Amino acid sequence: MEVRLALRDDARAIAAVYNVEVTGSTVTFDLVPRTVAEQVAWVEEHQGAHPAVVAVHHGELAGFGSLSPFHRRPAYATTVEDSVYVDRAWRGRGVGRLILSELVRLATDHGFHTVLARISGDNQASMALHRAQGFELVGVEREVGRKFGHWIDVTVMQRMLRTPS
Repeated sequence: MEVRLALRDDARAIAAVYNVEVTGSTVTFDLVPRTVAEQVAWVEEHQGAHPAVVAVHHGELAGFGSLSPFHRRPAYATTVEDSVYVDRAWRGRGVGRLILSELVRLATDHGFHTVLARISGDNQASMALHRAQGFELVGVEREVGRKFGHWIDVTVMQRMLRTPS
């Protein structure tokens, strides 16, 4: 399994994995599937200090993840939010762990101070993944999302990073 920075050419495969979650789960609060053009724009936005990565096995995309700015106000600049998505066929095989480990490494290398994960309240697998990578529960936002006719909590987990002095 190779984990590398996402390329424009990965956009179609990323969209395929993501759109399954848009239409069939509450792990994302998006309600409309992304087009390939929108996914290309997303990949282009996730360069530099806020990268996207993909996990690829013999040319097949098994999952992807990204770091995004936590908030637009300048004082939040040293905080990022992670996202991890694993193709359903690859779940339970360590792909999420590889992606999240790489995102934490990149966040540290880019000098960020902390990484936040905002996880839909019923996503126990993501909570376990983050816990195993050193994230701690810092709060729950009650009923902040609504999808498929149900209110959804968001669990907030955080990992402090060791950044160079």
